[in-house]
Formats: sequence, C-alpha cells, structure tokens
Amino acid sequence: MAENNKEKADIGLIGLAVMGQNLILNMNDHGFTVACFNRTVSKVDQFLNNEAKGTNVIGVHSIEELVQSLKKPRRVMLLVQAGTAVDDFINKLIPLLDQGDIIIDGGNSLYKDSIRRAKEIEDKGFLFIGTGVSGGEEGARIGPSLMPGGSEKAWEHVKPIFQKIAAKADGEPCCDWVGPSGSGHFVKMVHNGIEYGDMQLICEIYNIMKDILNMSNDEIADTFTEWNKGTLDSFLIEITANILRYQEKGKHVVDLIRDSAGQKGTGKWTGIAALEYGVPVTLIGESVFARCLSSLIDERGRASTQLKGPNVQDFDGDKKQFIEYLGQALYASKIISYAQGFMLMRQAAKEYSWKLNYGSIALMWRGGCIIRSVFLGNIKAAYDKNESLENLLLDHFFTDAINKCQQGWRKVIATATVYGIPIPCLSTALAFYDGYRSKRLPANLIQAQRDYFGAHTYELLDNPGTYVHTNWTGHGGNVTASTYIH
Repeated sequence: MAENNKEKADIGLIGLAVMGQNLILNMNDHGFTVACFNRTVSKVDQFLNNEAKGTNVIGVHSIEELVQSLKKPRRVMLLVQAGTAVDDFINKLIPLLDQGDIIIDGGNSLYKDSIRRAKEIEDKGFLFIGTGVSGGEEGARIGPSLMPGGSEKAWEHVKPIFQKIAAKADGEPCCDWVGPSGSGHFVKMVHNGIEYGDMQLICEIYNIMKDILNMSNDEIADTFTEWNKGTLDSFLIEITANILRYQEKGKHVVDLIRDSAGQKGTGKWTGIAALEYGVPVTLIGESVFARCLSSLIDERGRASTQLKGPNVQDFDGDKKQFIEYLGQALYASKIISYAQGFMLMRQAAKEYSWKLNYGSIALMWRGGCIIRSVFLGNIKAAYDKNESLENLLLDHFFTDAINKCQQGWRKVIATATVYGIPIPCLSTALAFYDGYRSKRLPANLIQAQRDYFGAHTYELLDNPGTYVHTNWTGHGGNVTASTYIH
C-alpha cells in the first residue's frame, strides 16, 4: 500500500455490490474519504477505474491494508451477504483492530445475529453497530434511510457520516440512533415486512382493477398517479404507475412477467418474530404466504382447469365510485399494516428492554427508503403527541381515517369475494380491525374446548386470574393440565 494512504480514510467499507458501491460514492460526495475492499479483489480495481474514477476513494487489496488506511478509532462497515460472510469478515478483522475500534454491519442481518455479534465483539473490547440500510440502489447513492443500533459509545463516531449521507425529510436526516444491539436490524426487518405488505396490497388493488373493472394498464397507471397526489402519496405507488406504463416493442412489459414472486427472507423473519412474541401481525404474514402461493405456478395452472370459481356478470356498478372505494380500502389496509408493525416493535422493546423512539423511527422511514410516504408524517405526529400511544389505531387521526374509509373498504372486500378475486391482505386487514375493535371475541368457546379435551382450565369473566376446570362429560377427572397463557 502506498505510504500516503496510511491513516487517511474516514471509514472502510467491505463489499462492492450495488449497495456498497453507491454508499461509497455517497460518502465521497459528502466529503468523507472511504477505503474499499472486496473479497474478489479485481472488483476493487474495476470500481476505481470506472464508477469511482476521479473520486477520493482509496482501493485496497487486503483487509490488513484496509485497517492500516483508517483513522482512529477505526470504522469498518460490512455490506456483504447476511449470514456466515459477516462472521467470517468479523473474525478476520478482530486481530487487526485496536480496542475501541468499530465494526458496522450494514447488511440485512437477522436481529438475533446482531445481538450475538454485539456481545462477542464488545467482550473483546471493540464496538459494534448493526444498521438497517434502506432505499435500494438510488437511496444508497443519493440518500438512504439508516437505522443503526448497538454499542452506544460508537454512535458519536459514526453519527456525522451517517446523518450527512442519509436522506432528509423536512430538513431532518432519516437516521437516528435506534437503541441497543439488535434493535437497528429489528426495525429494518419490520420495515421490510411492511414493504412486503404494501406491495401485496397494491397488487391486490391492481388485480381488482384489471379483472373486475377491466381497466387497461394505462388506466390503472393514471389512477395510481392521481392517488399519489393525495393521502396515498408514496414511493411504491409512484413506481407502480411507472411500471404499468412501461412498454417495449409496443407491449406492456408487466404483462410479460412470470407471476411467481421471489423473496429474500426478511418478510418471513417478521412473521416468525410476530409468532414468537405473540403479536397478530396478520397482514405481513399473509403477504409472505401470498408470495409462497404465487411460487406454485405450475400447480396453480393445473388447479385452474379443475377448480371452479363463481359465475358472475360483468361489473355494472358505478366504476368511478368503486375506484374511490379501492383507494379507501388501500389506505385503510395500509394503516392496519403499519399499526401491526409498530405493535411488533413495541413488544420486542419489552422483550429486550429497548427504549425505542417510535416517532423517530417514523421519521427515519419518511425518506430514502422503499416504504417512504407522506403517510409516515402522520405516524410521527401521533407518537410526538403521545410517545406511549398503545396502538396507532387509537390516535384520533387514524381513528377518523379508518372511519371515513370503512364503507368503501367493506364494499371492495365483498365485491372481490363475490367475483372470486384473491385478496389475502385486504381481507385480513379488515378482519384484524374488526377483531381489535371487538369488546368480546369467541375465544371463550376455544377455552371451553381446550378444557373439555385437555383439562387446560379457563378463567371466568367475574374472576380473572383464577383458573378453573369443568368435568364436562361427568366421567372426567379433576386433574388439570398445566396452565399456559397466549
């Protein structure tokens, strides 16, 4: 390594895939000197000779060289595939670093892995940050949403870089300290889960427009463009309109795409966490299952020739009014999705003793990320008014919004059901809403059933906390099973 590169770089970054390259260029644009390394070393030279040509980016050909090029305390950011690759690089870095140096994992790591890594790294005298990075290629280049958590002592050394390169919303950086180890990646995981839900909701609305209203791609795109001027203003609505209009050789490309959706696992992780912590995050769960169902494309093809749907006539209602109802159904369901996501974060905060700032998290998502939307400003306002808000649905803004959307929401779901159009996320959103607002649910019967066949006991309305058993058949015993809640 050239002598003049020693201790010159503000931060080192390992991993030169799309996100890594664009974050490096973003940091360079904001006056930070970045040293970069990649496992396939030839990519370093390719990057310096092309995308990074003429910048102050320093290319190195070994991890040792990377560490030697950094100012102290050293800051090394990993943007590599989640899993063993992260651990491999950490193990290679540790012997080369000094006490107090900082390792940052900017990949889509599972939050439990971040909790483990933080402990292992801190026990050896180093600092660790696990940060969510959202916004895709464009966000990384011009301003991502960043969600860092981990060793709080590390924040003061990373904050100037992260907040400078992050997207801005109302002049504020879409980046703030989330909390202790695991919290940054947990918040990013929930973000990705909400992203799954938003995408599926939009697809269900698209399906209804196409198959019930017989709207063309351009008509649907025009509707999304109009919606993007109001309460549904969001990145995903905007790009959906662009996708639906896009043509090559006179054909809409969206019609040529195989209807089998892929996934990288973060939506699934959100669903697993919801089950683990007993939080009814039903909409995100259904969005993951919808992708799983879409992957059964050959089996669905065979089923379509044997399984019959309803016999229905062409839609003869007020098309303009029904499109308005569709917008209401989408908006109400989005509210449910975000409410469930924040419910999950609240429960995780209890489990791990995290003090999460939910208004700050909403601000982090206001710009730079895939779920960025005007909608998040209302969420931030709700938590700014009441930081201990039990549920977003109980904030006056969202209560009123749901009430205004409710008639259209129900009509859309009823119509789609009559026409045999699958709407797993729209319908589960309404089912959750109706369940959440119910003072009494039929779970009393479930408890009676459990007690009947397994002597699991139940509580009485007038004596909660005391568990009793009934000998329902007259020939059962008085021995009861152990009581377990939820």
